[in-house]
Amino acid sequence: MEPVSAAVSAVLPAGGSGERLGGATPKQFCGLQGRPLVSYAVRAMERVSWISDIIVVVSPENIETMKSIVEKYGHKRVTVVKGGITRHRSIFNGLKVFAENQSSNRLLQKPEVVIIHDAVRPFVEEDILLKVVTAAKEHGAAGAIRPLVSTVIASGEDGCLDHSLERARYRASEMPQAFLFDVIYEAYQQCTDHDLDYGTECLHLALKYCKTNAKLVEGTADLWKVTYKRDLYAAESIIKDNLSQQICIITDLKEAVAQVGFLLHESLKSQVKVEAISISLRKNDSHLQNIFSGECYNFLCINDKEYATEEIQQLVDMLEKSNIPLLYPVILILVHLSISENISFSIGLEELTKIKKFAREVKKKNILVYGLLIQCKRMFQVTKVFYFKYNLLANNVDPLFVY
Repeated sequence: MEPVSAAVSAVLPAGGSGERLGGATPKQFCGLQGRPLVSYAVRAMERVSWISDIIVVVSPENIETMKSIVEKYGHKRVTVVKGGITRHRSIFNGLKVFAENQSSNRLLQKPEVVIIHDAVRPFVEEDILLKVVTAAKEHGAAGAIRPLVSTVIASGEDGCLDHSLERARYRASEMPQAFLFDVIYEAYQQCTDHDLDYGTECLHLALKYCKTNAKLVEGTADLWKVTYKRDLYAAESIIKDNLSQQICIITDLKEAVAQVGFLLHESLKSQVKVEAISISLRKNDSHLQNIFSGECYNFLCINDKEYATEEIQQLVDMLEKSNIPLLYPVILILVHLSISENISFSIGLEELTKIKKFAREVKKKNILVYGLLIQCKRMFQVTKVFYFKYNLLANNVDPLFVY
């Protein structure tokens, strides 16, 4: 991704009451995979290195709730600000933090470009953020758009059809949007109370008060907003799907074990992105640390049962230090491999019992441990057995020796 040659910050309005969602909890604080929705939007901004500061604007009664979320999930570069009674007033409060230095925690640099993004739109990638920021630098303002799904019609006072819009000419305005800070701040300063209380479109304010014609950037299908309860279920499904897109296969340096890892890599690569590494977990491997710092939440560790418990503990310690389990559940599949002509199901059960107990303990830390004991007479049988059991795991079916 190309670096951004401008100071960029983000403002996330999160002061809604969630009336359309129903229920007592505002939608931005509803849980997805045990984590509040707003945390996903913050994380989407946080993982973009060129965004300097993230302002989250919440209603006064939710200030402490938001601060506790920031602390619990280890969010960085975040400042929590008290919102207004409407969306535009909340965004204005977020912008004032830069212009008037209202942050009590630390000095915030006024950015050249500011991103405005809804806290209830959890799926936004760096690519679209870069596109709107780049366009805003050139045009003064930019926003993501999507094609209209349905035709928009206008009704008369009698409730009958007055006219319809030509769908091909119109687009749905989405988030994120980006602005030269001085443009959008000046627009908000000139806003009438009517605009602040009833308006919804930031791009329109830049046009109305600063004569800035925003560049419209085609967005992706995942920029939708969580509005109704069914949207929460859809968002959770997308998160689960995203978490299962990559797996890291970890083997030790022994030839037989490394060979199994290679065979599994070849078997799985058509379904998911696979990273396969052969290392000694007793050493602080930089390659593994780099994987931990990425977006991988599924790990498969293969060994031949020797020192298995020690290696598992080391792997879990490394995962904890990376803070990955704070954000998402981590799946750790442990494969205990035994290739022998004399197959005995009593062999290795003591070790598996220890790991089962260990799995119950680390589950509290959001690390889900599964174990497979595979005893085969020939190497090729290993991948056949594992491939079968891995697919059972993927479909939430517990095979033998999985806990």
